[in-house]
Amino acid sequence: MRAGEHIGERRNITVFVYDGVRLMDVAAPLEVFGTAAGLGGAYSTEVCSADGGPVITSTGTRLHADVAAAEVGRTHTLVVPGSDDLPHRPPPAGLLDAVAELAGGERCRRIASVCTGAFALAAAGLLDGRRATTHWRYAAALARRHPAITVDPDAIFVRDGRTYTSAGVTAGIDLALALVEDDEGAGLAREVARDLVVFLQRPGGQSQFSVAARTPSPRHDGLRGLLREVTADPAADHSLSALARRGGLSARHLTRLFNEQVGSTPAAYVESVRLEAAKALLEAGETVTGAARRSGLGSDESLRRVFLRQLGVTPSAYRSRFRTTAPAHRPPLRALTAPAR
Repeated sequence: MRAGEHIGERRNITVFVYDGVRLMDVAAPLEVFGTAAGLGGAYSTEVCSADGGPVITSTGTRLHADVAAAEVGRTHTLVVPGSDDLPHRPPPAGLLDAVAELAGGERCRRIASVCTGAFALAAAGLLDGRRATTHWRYAAALARRHPAITVDPDAIFVRDGRTYTSAGVTAGIDLALALVEDDEGAGLAREVARDLVVFLQRPGGQSQFSVAARTPSPRHDGLRGLLREVTADPAADHSLSALARRGGLSARHLTRLFNEQVGSTPAAYVESVRLEAAKALLEAGETVTGAARRSGLGSDESLRRVFLRQLGVTPSAYRSRFRTTAPAHRPPLRALTAPAR
């Protein structure tokens, strides 16, 4: 059996490395999937380079590969980490050839990039016509260089079809945890996060909002998907009729599922997510009007009513009390998962 082929039901994770790759971009997903395997997850991991030889990482550390790209048979997930060079100059031909080879045909079920690894996927044509994200500092450069890609600079990670892209460096942990949750369920993902002492869903900053982490994971698959959509894009249309339509459920059935498995009505859950979003926006220095619009609460008056009812303070008072310093250098705020194709 060639390297990279599935063994039973195990999912093989192949991390492709090259000279200049950021060490953290490599280590973060390997640590998540390796920990998941140690806790019972059906994973195996391997490090792959173009020729199977060692590479020198961004820290100067020599990193040895397990296998050459040409020797990888099939793999479940290909992970392409980033480097400091990728946003500034075209990827070398050898890197692109290897990525295209590994991702091509039926050799790979899903493809993920960490940080500026999105530039390699983009240059290989793997993101054309799709949504993607990258480190917030380089999102505009990715959009300019590859206009066929819809770049979301606010997302911590984006899924579009079989491609997954993530924001800067440690967002590789968030992405890998999300993949573990998709594969093995929230229970194992939570155990991995606890073992690594990280958030399963990070509150604040360029993150998923903390209300999602407080919500029990519903047993109903469709309801879990709807909760992810709400937390991913709070400002979208999440009326009862829209949620029911997207979930393929009647409004009455959806309301019953929310009450039984979430502990609130759909409207109350959506409002709680939007309140979390508005708080994060105000803390980051957004105006009251901007926070109302971007969180989905609408007008200044609507935002004011929700803040007074839930927090007992006005949005302006909250902003004055909790706004962080130097907001211009904070990363964006919204996590977005694009619908699968």
